[in-house]
Amino acid sequence: MKRSSFIRKVFITKSYSETQKLGYSFAKVLKKGDVICLYGELGSGKTTFIQGLAKGLGIKNRIISPTFIMVRNYKLKALNFYHLDLYRAEGKEAIEGLGINEITNNMNNIVAIEWAEKLESYLPEKRIDIKFYYQGGNARKIVFRSLNQ
Repeated sequence: MKRSSFIRKVFITKSYSETQKLGYSFAKVLKKGDVICLYGELGSGKTTFIQGLAKGLGIKNRIISPTFIMVRNYKLKALNFYHLDLYRAEGKEAIEGLGINEITNNMNNIVAIEWAEKLESYLPEKRIDIKFYYQGGNARKIVFRSLNQ
């Protein structure tokens, strides 16, 4: 698949494994320096998608959401993958201490941010926004959008 196969597209997944497969496929079109911002209610599929994405990047570790530590870093041969989960982030002080600008501006990183809306002004202009919607049962609607790509 090409990058254009995702941007400005809507996908409906009907199971946990389909959501992971979509993340896996999306990983194949990512490049160093990409920042992916994920939005959606609790249980809408963000972490499941990131599990597939990480696998697609070649990460063998079990991916769990870094809810309490907020940032996990996975080192690969050619890049670093950062998984941020800001669900529990309260206030700008908590966010400022994470080194967001350093992480998102490093061109050797691919960064996925859950609950990206909590970053407000810290989000880079060049990013990929993905919105997740619960559709009932195991179905999810996943909407890809690109900003200044």
